[in-house]
Amino acid sequence: MTGIEYDDFLDLGYEPATTDLTCEFTIEPAADMSMEAAASRVASESSNGTWAALHVDEDELTDLGAVACEIDGNAITVAYPDALFEAGSMPQILSCIAGNILGMKAVDSIRLEDCHWPDSIVSGFPGPQFGTSVAREKLDAGERPVLATVPKPKVGLSTAAHADIGEEAWRGGIDLLKDDENLTDQEFNPFEDRLAESLAARDRAQEATGERKDYLVNVTAETTEMLDRVDLVAEHGGGFVMIDVITCGWAAVQSVRERCEDHGLAIHAHRAMHAAFDRLEHHGVSMRVIAQIARLCGVDHIHTGTAGLGKLANEDTPGINAWLTGECHGLKPVLPVASGGLHPGVVDQLLEALGTDIIVQAGGGVHGHPDGTHAGAKALRQSVDASMAGESLADYADDHPELATALEKWGAETPR
Repeated sequence: MTGIEYDDFLDLGYEPATTDLTCEFTIEPAADMSMEAAASRVASESSNGTWAALHVDEDELTDLGAVACEIDGNAITVAYPDALFEAGSMPQILSCIAGNILGMKAVDSIRLEDCHWPDSIVSGFPGPQFGTSVAREKLDAGERPVLATVPKPKVGLSTAAHADIGEEAWRGGIDLLKDDENLTDQEFNPFEDRLAESLAARDRAQEATGERKDYLVNVTAETTEMLDRVDLVAEHGGGFVMIDVITCGWAAVQSVRERCEDHGLAIHAHRAMHAAFDRLEHHGVSMRVIAQIARLCGVDHIHTGTAGLGKLANEDTPGINAWLTGECHGLKPVLPVASGGLHPGVVDQLLEALGTDIIVQAGGGVHGHPDGTHAGAKALRQSVDASMAGESLADYADDHPELATALEKWGAETPR
């Protein structure tokens, strides 16, 4: 009979192996728990521990216990042997490191803050197919930020109105038309009709502007339906798909990534529902970890926030973006997307905070322009051109009436 003691999962002298997946948590132990006791239970529950004595032949048992190896205030580090994980299965990995432990009585709260991924695990995932190269490989953004917009209102527009708004935005200087998270295949704007009409409008805009344009069409659905929609995008000549990665689940993302590679399509990841995991500072899963998972699974761009310049609550957007674009065992970098309440008057601040290797996505900040979508798109493009040239928005607006009108309407304030 073997009894597994929780102390077996605590070793503050352990130095993680290069093959270990190490995870950093913030925990608040239950009232009757010390930090050491709570940390050992986190490591136990997320690997091979149990509360009861077992009758196991140890000759038939592989030691896959995790180790709580560091405690610093309320921060703990847990090291997991890579043999604990199924190669290439993000659902299985998350069931370990962000599964039952989020509901344990041993802690009042627990948050997965960061992960350090070994090559032995990363090698099981494809990573992005294009990543940051879409700015030059699929579009004509060059060194400036890629510009995107969502037609507003984001649901309720007819197919014809959606495509017309897209064409106006493209002609005004936008690179990418984007569906929002809750527009998929509804009666008022059916998926295949919207796809065909929007891409026809894209083609007209490309001919008129001489710039490559494209459409981030939302393929989110049940997994097999999503794969059929990916096929349709390829058949109609699209270059991108969009998927609500969290609501769909990571297994579905992995399936879409594989199908997109068959067609050479890039994946735009919308993070709808992320705040259910990351908004509370003391519990859940950080946006940093969600972004890491997305990169491993193979998205090409993902929304990461606006460094406090938009309407949504944000974490450490610059730090997340740095991880997405930094080295990770040879994976291609992911292009971060700044979105949510942006308009031309805050673009200079946004680029100063996040740099130019991003997608700037503005919805109301384009279509809410007093002179309409075309003028709003021009104003957004002008604000980027001014920032790239090192000119103040106010000075640039002297010779660019669309930007001047946008600044008069919104100033340099961020919405709530």
